[in-house]
Amino acid sequence: MDNYEYTEILKHVTIKMQNISGVVEPEKIKTRLLEIEALENNQNFWLDASNAAKIQKEKTQLQRKLDKYNIANDAVEDAQELYEMAKEEDDAESLQALYDDAHTLENQIREMEIEVLLSGESDANNAILSIHPGAGGTESQDWAQMLLRMYKRWAERRGFKVDILDYQSGEEAGIKDVSVLIKGENAYGYLKVENGIHRLVRISPFDSNAKRHTSFASVMVSPEIDDDIDIVVEDRDIRIDTYRSSGAGGQHVNKTESAIRITHIQTGVVVQCQNDRSQHKNKATAMKMLKSRLYELELEEQKAKEDGISKSEIGWGHQIRSYVMQPYQQVKDTRSNEAYSNVSTILDGDIDKMIEGVLISLNRQ
Repeated sequence: MDNYEYTEILKHVTIKMQNISGVVEPEKIKTRLLEIEALENNQNFWLDASNAAKIQKEKTQLQRKLDKYNIANDAVEDAQELYEMAKEEDDAESLQALYDDAHTLENQIREMEIEVLLSGESDANNAILSIHPGAGGTESQDWAQMLLRMYKRWAERRGFKVDILDYQSGEEAGIKDVSVLIKGENAYGYLKVENGIHRLVRISPFDSNAKRHTSFASVMVSPEIDDDIDIVVEDRDIRIDTYRSSGAGGQHVNKTESAIRITHIQTGVVVQCQNDRSQHKNKATAMKMLKSRLYELELEEQKAKEDGISKSEIGWGHQIRSYVMQPYQQVKDTRSNEAYSNVSTILDGDIDKMIEGVLISLNRQ
């Protein structure tokens, strides 16, 4: 790397940092943190536990964002100052150290850029993720299970918790249906770009002739809504069915109709839950899942109006990514148009770079 190359990198990260500053607005964050501090010093503030918890959550998120911003901004300013000093003093050793750290600096600013992109209304929320195999029986059901493993491994890598809400095994292999709750900071913000159809091409392990097969599975992601978000669902708007649980949980689960399926008549949204032995608890969880899905649909409609597209164009029913294992190795996302050759590591949960590429790409559109 030479002076010109490093100058271009500095210019690039400086412009990005200026754009980030315009979105983050650090001075506004500092003002709000001072307001929250004043509220906390008022004894009456703590009498309303629900409101206090909400404000505390806001404080934690704001402080975290400000800390990350300050670290990234300081890194850019320090690099600029050190570069100018090293050039003036013709300090080859210091210049080389800056060159060596150039990609680290770029990655740091990229992480801050992603942080800015995850500042939507529900991005910080937990995520409810559902996977449904497409036509193709065992092939697609096995693909759905591979996707579930990928997301669970991704969650583990980030220190997130995964709760199974509904799990229906396939007859021979794989899964017929699954819904999970992924708990972690910005879980929905990251996973919302996974909404859509995922396509797999591989030599089938279930075909004795070792032929290549194409399988499809749909992924739906909704934010777990907070209690203060009001989504009204009337009894007349839904149909509730009970059935015997097919998942793990002991003999009691399978003897009673504890599993719940709720259909929202107007939208056709269907959710189900069988993770608890109690029918009442499963119903409460299923209702939360339904409200989260309806809220996510509402967000999609609002965005569609802002973007000037019709409601018929909204939805997750489109292919977003192909995972090709034969005759070559490649994962390609249709939105970022980026291709990756590390298929096995991606299927093992290493999907951060792919997700971030989509977030940046969608923001530029």
